[in-house]
Amino acid sequence: MTVVTALRGMVFVRGGTFLMGSDRHYPEEAPAHHVTVDGFWIDVTPVTNRQFREFVDATGYVTQAELPPDPKMYPGALPHMLKPGSLVFTPPKHRVDLRNWQAWWRFKFGAHWRSPYGRAASNRHLSDHPVVHVTHQDALAYARWRGKELPTEAEWEFAARGGLAGAEFAWGDEFTPRNHHLANTWQGEFPYQNLATDGYPRTSPVKAFAPNPYGIYDMIGNVWEWTDDWFAASHPPDATKPCCIPQNPRGGLERGSYDPCQPHIMIPRKVLKGGSFLCAPNYCRRYRPAARHAQPIDSSTCHIGFRCVVRKLSTHSVANEPAAREIA
Repeated sequence: MTVVTALRGMVFVRGGTFLMGSDRHYPEEAPAHHVTVDGFWIDVTPVTNRQFREFVDATGYVTQAELPPDPKMYPGALPHMLKPGSLVFTPPKHRVDLRNWQAWWRFKFGAHWRSPYGRAASNRHLSDHPVVHVTHQDALAYARWRGKELPTEAEWEFAARGGLAGAEFAWGDEFTPRNHHLANTWQGEFPYQNLATDGYPRTSPVKAFAPNPYGIYDMIGNVWEWTDDWFAASHPPDATKPCCIPQNPRGGLERGSYDPCQPHIMIPRKVLKGGSFLCAPNYCRRYRPAARHAQPIDSSTCHIGFRCVVRKLSTHSVANEPAAREIA
């Protein structure tokens, strides 16, 4: 496999130092702090159903949502619930208490990447949409098959910002400039009123919206994306001297990623980035590069996908690449 073939559908992002996180929004995004990342290649789009199907057809891989859960991992779980399936957004017909996520999430038997809405619901018409219902393990298996890796949180955020230092969004400081939608998010009152004025009530094709300044699509909205960093409740403090700025940070520790609200379930969590089509102003303003969310590594949903990176080639074979150039 040539370098060009291996990197097809990716852009090279020249590394640098940037201000990661935010002090203006959710507490887990703070404190804003400087980090440095080396150059890397990143997928232009999230991995699509078509691409994931190629992986499954070539390897016979079976995703975690297609396998029955291990009872040992879920003490106290009702036996009839230990069947293959995944979480599917099921909107209520009226206003609900936004503190109760179970009002709009349903664990549906038979829901997985091929059937994103449950049994008998095919994704054949969604080939150019992001693959969903994938766990961290599923994403990692695909990445390794492609000879790639999952991005760190710092790499992902650096790429999402597109060189716009300090900008609120991946395209600037205004969410909908001139009332123009630049990402697939929620319009209306979440979770019951979906106006879909951006044209998409659920996921959208991966190039439906304009790319960021680096030429990367869907870094904001559409689907949350897995990173390879363990979740920590906050960022580390900013370095007091330029010489102490973290280089290629790798997030928190696994033992610190467990959900303190569920101490009896010892399942570590990774960082998700980017927000999704379910992010709404009245509920989840996480359609920003700095936003982050904790996700158990065994859990899949209809609004979580991923993209991949390549690091080693960026310092050897492509050392003289421009800041961002797609290999088509």
